[in-house]
Amino acid sequence: MTRRVPEPEPAGRQSAAVGRTDARPPEGTKRSELVARLARPGPMAAVELRPPRLGLDTTRSMDFWIDMYHAVQRFARQRTFVLLTDDAAGDAEEESLAHLAANLGDNSDFGTVVPFLTCKHPLEYCRMFTRRAAALGTAGVAVVGGDHAVGPERCVPHGKDLRAILRRDQPGFPLGGWANPHRDPVEQARFVAADDFSADFVLTQIVSHHSLGQVERFRAELDRLGVDLPVVYGVFLYRSANPRTLGYLGRYFPVPAREVTAEFAAGMSAEEICARSVRRLAEAGADKVYVSNLRSRDAARGLGRVVGLPGAEGQT
Repeated sequence: MTRRVPEPEPAGRQSAAVGRTDARPPEGTKRSELVARLARPGPMAAVELRPPRLGLDTTRSMDFWIDMYHAVQRFARQRTFVLLTDDAAGDAEEESLAHLAANLGDNSDFGTVVPFLTCKHPLEYCRMFTRRAAALGTAGVAVVGGDHAVGPERCVPHGKDLRAILRRDQPGFPLGGWANPHRDPVEQARFVAADDFSADFVLTQIVSHHSLGQVERFRAELDRLGVDLPVVYGVFLYRSANPRTLGYLGRYFPVPAREVTAEFAAGMSAEEICARSVRRLAEAGADKVYVSNLRSRDAARGLGRVVGLPGAEGQT
């Protein structure tokens, strides 16, 4: 469950967005399968998976990776994009690309894999990671700031700064940015619209049918500024209404705990609640989503159950 704190930007950033009509990177950027897919009208659902935490015993770590390998391979056959987290919720995780390449082989199809990369690593590691991602043929890398409150310091102040460096290193490789509609949605849209955002696509913080107002204001400002960068909205599969779990999650993203608890109490399943978010977001025009908190072991079935429910069909 990747919950990245949004990147606070310099005050001057907002003025740079005014009048911006196209926040896409410079002409010549590679149009990957992901970017092409996002540019097409109609719904799409990706999935976010989390590598095992560092420090797990060998057996548990191996079992975790085996499940992830199978999930990545199945999603590749389905052409469903897979986001891989990078030290989600402040927990150190095993590096995704090294394990996938070693166990699936360099000649495997990584064209649906989109790893996250935060600024919480040394700069040379970030450059090496992106070179490896490009060499493996991944769909792109989502470059985000990372939580200031936990872990090491950032190697650069903001995700946009790292994307600018990586853009120079890998000028044809797709890079993703980050936005959080729970913050001031107008300001967030202007960050995306700025000339120096340097991204081919945007991922958002977790949203839901309980935060449609924020999403709609974010989208309205993007439309007003003429921004046509594709945006993929995060949705979360809440497995229960356990107050302790919801409270823990609330440390990393806004959790509508009262509303989710009421939905479970009314007899809705976890998949039905998630599908309601997918459906209501699509009705608001946010029809491209990634689903977080699916278990690797049955992620494909889990995603199918969510997007196959009435009103959420046709997302994959």
